[in-house]
Amino acid sequence: MTFETLKFADEEVAALKKENRFIKPRVLESAQAPVSVIDGKKVVNLTSNNYLALADNPKVKKAAIDAIEKYGVGSAAVRTIIGTMSLHTELERRFAEFKHAEASILFQSGFTSNVAVCQSLMSAETDLLISDELNHASIIDGARLAKAPRKIYRHKDVKHLEEILSAPEARAARRKMVVTDGVFSMDGDIANLDEIVAVAHKYGAFVMVDDAHASGVIGKEGRGTVSHYGLDGKVEIQIGTLSKAFAAVGGYAATTQSLRDYMGSVARPFLFSSSQPPSVAATCLAVLDILLTEPQYLKRLWDNTAFFKEEMKKAGFDTGNSVTPITPVMVGDMDKAKALSNRLFEEGVFALPLGFPTVPKGKERLRTIVTAGHTIKDLEFAVEKFAKTGKELNII
Repeated sequence: MTFETLKFADEEVAALKKENRFIKPRVLESAQAPVSVIDGKKVVNLTSNNYLALADNPKVKKAAIDAIEKYGVGSAAVRTIIGTMSLHTELERRFAEFKHAEASILFQSGFTSNVAVCQSLMSAETDLLISDELNHASIIDGARLAKAPRKIYRHKDVKHLEEILSAPEARAARRKMVVTDGVFSMDGDIANLDEIVAVAHKYGAFVMVDDAHASGVIGKEGRGTVSHYGLDGKVEIQIGTLSKAFAAVGGYAATTQSLRDYMGSVARPFLFSSSQPPSVAATCLAVLDILLTEPQYLKRLWDNTAFFKEEMKKAGFDTGNSVTPITPVMVGDMDKAKALSNRLFEEGVFALPLGFPTVPKGKERLRTIVTAGHTIKDLEFAVEKFAKTGKELNII
């Protein structure tokens, strides 16, 4: 099929391929598991966000199946029409409790959660949104959709943040919101949230933390960055994502009851997108139960993380500043990063290469994530193949 009006797409794809930015995803042909079948090949999967390895857990699957039997496969409506099911309200109540907040509101994804909060709360040109330079793309897009001007502070640089907050423009703002990732998805480092909250409150700003890679991973019982720093009751908005440790899809904001009610009336993703299927809500309720009653999953996740990081460093790889299960393997060149990923796949390990614009030029890498489901044997195998291919390509 050919359209003269769309010939520009051929040129754009050719340009992406020339710049080594064209993406053709590999295809998963099994459950999202520590050892998966991808493109017809059985490989140790070091690319999944399935932190607790619960995507194929029998208890979680049963909860989803039972919900389908009772409620059907979909809600067929937005929340404000007839798409609010009892499972949704129960999940919102449980997430508020989990995050030690007054209330929470569900959204269709972590991406739309960030967009909804930024757009809804930064709604005037007299507001000010202040964001860490390495925040997720969803925060960047949410800020673009907001009417407020935005300022960017250097990564985790609280002194720079204070310079912005103390400037006349910030002092004159109607509302000021400081936004940070909890765990930064490319580098695996944790936001210095205690310092951020202190300086934000000093200047009358409120704080939003995106805990996409922190919920179910860090803090007591996986409650996230706020719990990690002992800041319960001191952070105004906590974003959570349901597509990672919670093994489903969706997102939420945990906050005050009044702010939840406000967003439930004005947040465009809430008003104009259908609610999660009941099976998704049931999945998340089951994962919450596991987090609160079966601590062995979090323990295995962190034991595996410590083992893998140590062995990769011993092998000679630069794993950056990560202190979480996200472990970047720094390469510094996209051609080499892709070559390393391809050779690893041939050897039975899947680790995805990342380059510009996802990460800065010169910081190309493979991003690896271990899970609670990996065995030590899986991780030893992966490190062995990393060492073999890394030497072949003169990376180590």
